[in-house]
Amino acid sequence: MKSTQYLARQPDANGLIHYPEQEHRVWNTLITRQLEVIQNRACQEYLDGIEQLALPLDRIPQLGEINRVLASTTGWQVAQVPTLIPFQMFFELLSRKQFPAATFIRTAAELDYLQEPDIFHELFGHCPLLTNPWFAEFTHTYGKLGLKATKEQRVYLARLYWLTIEFGLLDTPAGLRIYGGGILSSPKETLYALSNEPEHQPFDPLEAMRTPYRIDILQPLYFVLPQLKHLFELAQQDIMPLVQQAMQLGLHAPKFPTRAA
Repeated sequence: MKSTQYLARQPDANGLIHYPEQEHRVWNTLITRQLEVIQNRACQEYLDGIEQLALPLDRIPQLGEINRVLASTTGWQVAQVPTLIPFQMFFELLSRKQFPAATFIRTAAELDYLQEPDIFHELFGHCPLLTNPWFAEFTHTYGKLGLKATKEQRVYLARLYWLTIEFGLLDTPAGLRIYGGGILSSPKETLYALSNEPEHQPFDPLEAMRTPYRIDILQPLYFVLPQLKHLFELAQQDIMPLVQQAMQLGLHAPKFPTRAA
């Protein structure tokens, strides 16, 4: 686990978190500009989730507000966690249908890019699709798999997560659309991912697990699902033999300079 300058804010005796006004202003800046950027770029399932969550524009929402919506749609919850958590805790939470969210928000100085996931990334990027049963089931299955996997197997599963849940695209009748939370919470990557600059490949779980990535650059390659339901269908399969096959075949050459993640 790496270090971070941020600290997760703690709730009061009533379970409410009191953010200073400047942090609410950061939330307002992030959400208002991103709601504009994702128009005609986010997939419809994500937009449906945004509508259901009804995220406030003027303040950081309380986790309880999000949980009421998730409970009524897919039975998921958002769990408050420290700023950085180990893989074991991450998988344990997902296996219990709890999505981790650290209760801090980036500073104005890091408005456009942050390596560690803050509350804007988690609530705006991921929670809308957790209202979708296909996406929610895949995420739940991923957590259960990771909990039982070895340390080496988890590295391959991490690539599958990165190239779907964080940076996945959909092929729709209207063109390419975004479902990955890492893209949807970034204005620069939202525009870049659908441009002609990066490479787009049809999604293949084996290929995804063999693809190196870096967290600190725009992705050179995005995998494209034919439809979001494909994640649900993948969750019904036995994924671990694919992990073993990926481990035997090894990684592809990275599509970026030097250090791989």
